[in-house]
Amino acid sequence: MRKRLYLKVGDRVNHLRYSAWGVGEVIEEKHSNLSGGFCFVRILFADGKERSFINDLESAHCCYYSGVRIL
Repeated sequence: MRKRLYLKVGDRVNHLRYSAWGVGEVIEEKHSNLSGGFCFVRILFADGKERSFINDLESAHCCYYSGVRIL
C-alpha cells in the first residue's frame, strides 16, 4: 500500500497547540519501504529545537492530526 505523505522537505509549518515553538521548516523526511513501516519528518522550529513527527496521513498519529499545519 502506498503511503499518503503530508509534509515534504522545505515546507514551512506551525503547531496549533504550541505557538511558542514558532514557525518551523521540514529539514528531513524518512520513510520505510517495508510494509507497515513508518514515515517520519524532522522539523526545526524557531525556538532552535528539532522535533520528529509521523508523516503518514493513514496513521491516526500523523502530525496533521496532532496540530502541525503548513503555512
